[in-house]
Amino acid sequence: MVTIVLAIVSVTVIGLLCAVMLAAASKVFAVKTDERVARIREVLPGVNCGACGYTGCDGYAGALIHENATINVCIPGGNTVSKAISGILGVASEDVIRQVAVVYCSGDRNARLLKMDYSGIQTCAAAKLFHGGQNACGFGCIGYGDCAAVCPEGAICVENGLAYVDALRCTGCGICVKVCPNNIILIEQSMNAAAVLCKNTEKGADVRKECSFGCIACMKCVRECPEDAITVSENLASVDPFKCDGCGKCAEVCVTGCIRRAV
Repeated sequence: MVTIVLAIVSVTVIGLLCAVMLAAASKVFAVKTDERVARIREVLPGVNCGACGYTGCDGYAGALIHENATINVCIPGGNTVSKAISGILGVASEDVIRQVAVVYCSGDRNARLLKMDYSGIQTCAAAKLFHGGQNACGFGCIGYGDCAAVCPEGAICVENGLAYVDALRCTGCGICVKVCPNNIILIEQSMNAAAVLCKNTEKGADVRKECSFGCIACMKCVRECPEDAITVSENLASVDPFKCDGCGKCAEVCVTGCIRRAV
């Protein structure tokens, strides 16, 4: 009996000593936190998209306090979040440059040629693993809506096998960019500019066989552009949005119709 009592007392004493030591250590080694981090975290949208360049909203909130991060890089939050952060930090507000997602493909089911009848898992990621998908063009939209499934704003829909972005609803978070297996979705600044909605770098003759809306690098857009904003590289035309004035002349002469105003 005495042995049992001694064991209980010993364990109790050791427990109390450990508790005192842990309590003391928690105070000695405590890391002081700036309450402004929590306040900033509350005003951030919580999308955790990484568009700001940091590891989610928590990382950005910490960087604003400890790394003097720029206050206007939360794309989904826009100017509302930028103003809220400026109020918390006591600095001047800065406008957020609006950005939206752009799908660089024009080929829906009516325009594209199929190389097989795919009946597997109905996701772009799964179809891509099976010989690159069912489309003869391996550069374009696969069309099963992986991007639409992850969009937090419901800004993406798939019509006739082609993804479309509602620019008015899109916040430019970039989550859709990460899930597109063909990397044809890019985040662009919202501006009055044209874009070549195609990523096929094959020769024009091959492109014509695969998709009626593909770029065939005919150079007509290059010759027509008054601002020298269009170049052709690796059989694919591209528009410099900072040179383009949105006149639309390139779209008028595009023989396949793949040049459109992007944003």
